[in-house]
Amino acid sequence: MPEQPEQPDPPGTLRLPARVHFGHGTRRLLPGITALHGRRVLLVADPFLAGTPLLGELTGSLARAGLDVRTYSDITPELPAGTLDAAAEAAREHRAHSVLAIGGGSTLDAAKLIALLCVHGGPLDQYYGENRVPGPVLPVVAVPTTAGTGSEVTPVAVVSDPARELKVGVSSPFLVPAAAVVDPGLTLGAPRDVTAFSGIDALVHAAESYTARALHTDAGADLPVFTGHNALTEPVTLRAAQHLGAWLPVAVREPSHRHARHQVALGALLAGVSFGSAGTHLCHALQYPIGALTGTPHGLGTGLLLPYVLDTLREDPGTAVRIASFGAALEDVPASDASAARTVAAAAGINRAVGVPATLSGIGLTRAQLPRVADLALTATRLLSIAPVEPTRDMLLGILDRAYTGILDGRRAA
Repeated sequence: MPEQPEQPDPPGTLRLPARVHFGHGTRRLLPGITALHGRRVLLVADPFLAGTPLLGELTGSLARAGLDVRTYSDITPELPAGTLDAAAEAAREHRAHSVLAIGGGSTLDAAKLIALLCVHGGPLDQYYGENRVPGPVLPVVAVPTTAGTGSEVTPVAVVSDPARELKVGVSSPFLVPAAAVVDPGLTLGAPRDVTAFSGIDALVHAAESYTARALHTDAGADLPVFTGHNALTEPVTLRAAQHLGAWLPVAVREPSHRHARHQVALGALLAGVSFGSAGTHLCHALQYPIGALTGTPHGLGTGLLLPYVLDTLREDPGTAVRIASFGAALEDVPASDASAARTVAAAAGINRAVGVPATLSGIGLTRAQLPRVADLALTATRLLSIAPVEPTRDMLLGILDRAYTGILDGRRAA
């Protein structure tokens, strides 16, 4: 009989759309899926899709299915909170039965919040944090055109608030879309940097959800939105790592590689399934202020930080074991060949291959700003509570210092 583990077995939670469809051509399912929620539809689309054959194809297919569609594409990058009020009013004026979202992560997040505001009203800041949405929102059908954010299957939407120095999230199971349709063909036109930074963010989602702390909440109590180390997401996470580790560099290097796009989209979807229940931690807590201070893309920041966060966390023996297991999947090598140090090197190697900068100094952050970044990151309690070790200001400053100078395992990373 195998020995019992020293740590208690983790529980499991999955919160997912009722329908998830994946594969080339699955966008043809959209008229039927959308019609399940009623005839009147607010279509929220990335601004760059306006006037494109893709959007024309989609609206035409919806109209032929008898749906009454109003298109809204005034989506501002980084989603300033106040910009969503007009969109919610458009949904109310149209008497929308559902929101169909097609675009990148910001557009999918916008659709979730429009669906929230349309039903429950504003201001949006009353919903910041966890479990503050009072009930169901309009059904959202989410169709990503990038492979990375996982927003199509997650319970969170992130906005920027001009009154704050970092992005803020609205997290609630009520924000999980009613359906997700992930067609890898929609990512074929994504620019190199979008492919790289969204794809590496998906890898961070997988790494952080796999190394998340076991929260062991009372089964009779209300669950947090993100439940930490999760028995049901573990195998999904490792599959995500396999797909992304092998194929993300190929998709960046060869943007028209259909199979690579399929593999990366599948990896990103699986990583979204995983972190949508388990959560993320230190890379994301640190990136939010870094992104605000430098104006750099979210995925660039989380990807840059990943090797340095893992390098710090592997000093904890229990976490080092999990980092090594994650690395075995990432590189598709036997567990006997894996180690936490090798995983850190593999993550840094993927960053180099896809063009993620190696240092915080390289993206415009100054050393004098590091203490402010650490202090702001400490306010992200939802994220820090899931970190596998108790975060301290000194730990965060240590990660930031390594990332600023490019030192991994005592050596310069690049």
